[in-house]
Amino acid sequence: MLSIQGMGCTKTCAGLTRRELLKVGGLGLGGLTLQNMLAAHGAAASSRSPLTGKSVVLLFLHGGPPHIEFFDPKMTAPSEFRSITGEVQTTLPGVTFGGTFPRLATLADKFTVVRSYGSNNASHTYGKVASGDNSSKAAMSAIYARVAGTNHPATGMPRNVHVLPEAVQEGLKLGSNFETSALPSVVDAGDLGKTYQAFDPSGGGSLTESMQLQISEQRLTDRRGLLTGLDNLRRQVDDSKLLDPVDGYQQQAFEIITRGIADAFDLSQEDPATLAMYDTTGLFRMEELTRYYDMKRATNLLGHQMLLARRLCEAGCGFVTVSDCGWDYHANGNSPKQMTGIWPMGNQVDHAVAAFLQDLHHRSLQDDILLAVTGEMGRTPRINNNGGRDHYGELTTLLLAGGGLNTGGVIGQSDRTASRPSTTPYTPKELLGTIVRTLFNVDVLRVTRGIPRDLLSAVESSRPIDGLFR
Repeated sequence: MLSIQGMGCTKTCAGLTRRELLKVGGLGLGGLTLQNMLAAHGAAASSRSPLTGKSVVLLFLHGGPPHIEFFDPKMTAPSEFRSITGEVQTTLPGVTFGGTFPRLATLADKFTVVRSYGSNNASHTYGKVASGDNSSKAAMSAIYARVAGTNHPATGMPRNVHVLPEAVQEGLKLGSNFETSALPSVVDAGDLGKTYQAFDPSGGGSLTESMQLQISEQRLTDRRGLLTGLDNLRRQVDDSKLLDPVDGYQQQAFEIITRGIADAFDLSQEDPATLAMYDTTGLFRMEELTRYYDMKRATNLLGHQMLLARRLCEAGCGFVTVSDCGWDYHANGNSPKQMTGIWPMGNQVDHAVAAFLQDLHHRSLQDDILLAVTGEMGRTPRINNNGGRDHYGELTTLLLAGGGLNTGGVIGQSDRTASRPSTTPYTPKELLGTIVRTLFNVDVLRVTRGIPRDLLSAVESSRPIDGLFR
């Protein structure tokens, strides 16, 4: 993160808080607004560009959401298999979802559920799913950044962003706990290199080492003086190539500040009615549902994370990964027995995703932004002795919405106990094929200079899920 400090400050003003830094970055340098950022983003869809101009939001449910309680309730199966939350009828004849998804049930015409999708992964190995199991082991978000570039050329917006809960609530340390647990990251850039790993707006990871811009206290409190200082800094950086050797994340932070686009990261800039529509903070306290990670203050932030994802896409970001944690449902004491956490946590996903879909349609963005909802695995069809479900890779939750894809149905089916696909099986490779064909003009990408051969091969050899493209 770029820290702006006043020279001669007392120890009580050693630096700006994240919120204050967002305000500095939102002063309007260059006259940019979200509207013209979006217009600049759309310009990427020219016939000579490998980019379609569309964006992807990947909502990743860490831990392994139970596919039966989500969108394949199997209420005709024996009691040890069927959904413990019951089922709710959707707007599609004969199609039901788990009982914690009443809002999404009313919006079933706006997305597609894939019931024969399986991650083929029965462990907390995020990378296999997030990469589409490609040879470079790079997350799909990193592949996008490698093709598109790390920052939007017109706006400076990072093209690849990871939204953890601490991105919308200061003081959390979920990201660092994920790292120390040695679980692979859902945004790992693999062989492509750390340059293409996702930007973390919460200031974690490589952003913890700050650049500092020293400005006198008087000029720090004076808007015009601050703008002049930033403008001078940018000219000095351009002339001296000061940023060439520094970490790519720091350069992205610098771009955010000096190009005046930080408002996109600041939810206080959002319309209060929209903010309220997304708000899930009153549903439950995460600390009551899991013993993992720093959950002391992480109370239902998924709605605001999804709102931030929409704002970033509007501002020119091409790939946003939203992490929601706490889905390890063994019911062994680390999560509540009898899977009682599925009611509040399922309701949160229902609320947040429904708000996101309604918002996209209200803003006519449903063809410009693709939403994918999944996790690293599913859960065993048979309930265990604690009333929970264990690791399972044969079937996994997958919802796809927007992006100009066909919606309003179910693709594929599982067998009578939701244990295996009974129709054409789909895997992370087909998810990769679907996402890259949403983001890229593959024919143009094939003749674009500078694309690594392995990356191009992974894109070309991946096939999309059947029936999604018009």
